[in-house]
Amino acid sequence: MAPLKVGIAGVGTVGAALIAQIAAQREALAARCGRPIEVVAVCARSKSKDRGVDLKKMKWFSDPVALAREPGIDVFVELMGGADGPAKAAVEAALSSGKSVVTANKALLAKHGVKLAAAAEKHAVALNFEAAVGAAIPIVKTLREGLAGNQIERIYGILNGTCNYILTRMEQEGLSFAECLKQAQQLGYAEADPAFDIEGHDTAQKLAILASLAFGTKADQRAIYVEGISSIAAADLTAADELGYRVKLLGVAMRTPQGIEQRVHPTMVRKDSSIAQVMGVTNAVTIDAKGINPITLVGPGAGGAATASAVLSDIADIARGVRCAPFGRPTAKLKDVRKAPMQRHEGGYYIRFQARDKPGTAATIATRLAEQEISLESIVQRHAKGAPSEETKNGSVPVILITYATSEDAVRKALAAVSRDKVISGRPQVIRIEKN
Repeated sequence: MAPLKVGIAGVGTVGAALIAQIAAQREALAARCGRPIEVVAVCARSKSKDRGVDLKKMKWFSDPVALAREPGIDVFVELMGGADGPAKAAVEAALSSGKSVVTANKALLAKHGVKLAAAAEKHAVALNFEAAVGAAIPIVKTLREGLAGNQIERIYGILNGTCNYILTRMEQEGLSFAECLKQAQQLGYAEADPAFDIEGHDTAQKLAILASLAFGTKADQRAIYVEGISSIAAADLTAADELGYRVKLLGVAMRTPQGIEQRVHPTMVRKDSSIAQVMGVTNAVTIDAKGINPITLVGPGAGGAATASAVLSDIADIARGVRCAPFGRPTAKLKDVRKAPMQRHEGGYYIRFQARDKPGTAATIATRLAEQEISLESIVQRHAKGAPSEETKNGSVPVILITYATSEDAVRKALAAVSRDKVISGRPQVIRIEKN
């Protein structure tokens, strides 16, 4: 059978790993797919750069759009990145030319995924993107194919290795957020400008894709509430540990009476849960579906070889003749999703603040919580050991509250009232607790 001819735009770490994997697995791929897979053309910025793979027999392009339109390829693989610009133009050109597309570009899919999926449907070609979320974790196929007969109730996970690495180091070594971030940058886990990762935007892009697959909504990053980890202090991780929790940055999408709720924020999870065991740069996704126990998929969420393996699995599907609706159903059946107000979110909460060390403080706080019908699971007042802390010297002590399920609106109103009563100092720390 004629080989499947592949053109790759972007021959960086992932692109080079993909070429190497296809060469190394040539015979196995031909046996599994029923036809050989060959990389016949590539596009990159520099032709002279040594990438550790042999590109001599491949046709070279400096323009990714020209490669996308090349008649000599069957599949266009986009590994350039970016929500717009050359990546978007090249993918659109490939689809309109009747070529299947494989991409690892989460930003492109979160912003233009529905439009691109419609183009793939129109031209009866594949748009595959397993590598866009969780790299080697087969979460896209699990949602789109493996659980096609199940109603998903909730999907949540650790989708950013940089944040998980920082929180792991803070917890295990008692380091500050700033210290861990600096080390993550030195090791290459975090960019020089880390805001995209630590403020939750990378996780939000991935969550938009997962929510579309799980709930049949249009992928839309704007519909997600996003909060990062920069406010997390070592004191929060210590308290979480003592209370039986661990702090993770989670992306959560779930079915509620008000519609599909999508949110990214630091979250406390019980230490005996599967997701709490995931440390370092590893990613994990848990799926709650009707009729089955929760499923947790764990694996490397980034890296050249891991990402390339997911890209190759998508190419192999095309070689086999397998084609699914990109988001699991026709784009005409994907529903609009609106940003759910966090005020409506219900769950348990961890609250830490500095309380004025004077008579009546506890009673005032209790009254304000009762006014919002907030019940407490536990309350801990911490006194400094040895020499008094600056807070204690200034007449305040750290207090930690764990609430039973309540609404975000109730928590915010209670804390606003407590602040007006001037019985706490500074800004309270609030971390949501995810039910496992």
